[in-house]
Amino acid sequence: VAVLGIKTEQQSGQPAFYVPDYLARAGVEVVPVPVYYPDVTHILGKPVFRRLADVPGEVDLVDVFRRPQDIDAHVDDLIAKKPKAVWFQSGIRNDAAAQKLAEAGIQVVQDRCLMVDHRRYGGR
Repeated sequence: VAVLGIKTEQQSGQPAFYVPDYLARAGVEVVPVPVYYPDVTHILGKPVFRRLADVPGEVDLVDVFRRPQDIDAHVDDLIAKKPKAVWFQSGIRNDAAAQKLAEAGIQVVQDRCLMVDHRRYGGR
């Protein structure tokens, strides 16, 4: 799971850190893709990538922690990476971006918390 917009340990009280932290503790391989924090090289003990296209190998899911209006700037990068699915976290909806991703053959979930659903459907 690549986490676009992940926060650092210094923001541990924010969902953009504690949701991926939960996933990592549950055994999910988390790939940090922060938007800010240019000096940070590792989050959750993993090397960070500045663009999804730079993440080596395939990505099953991209968990997005960006304001709805900021997602458009990432659509081309998301399409270039071709994950199986893109997940916009709780409170995040961008129907135009979701449509473009769907047209590229990428499944999209909007306005849902991956941590909550992971727990509900068989996570820890």
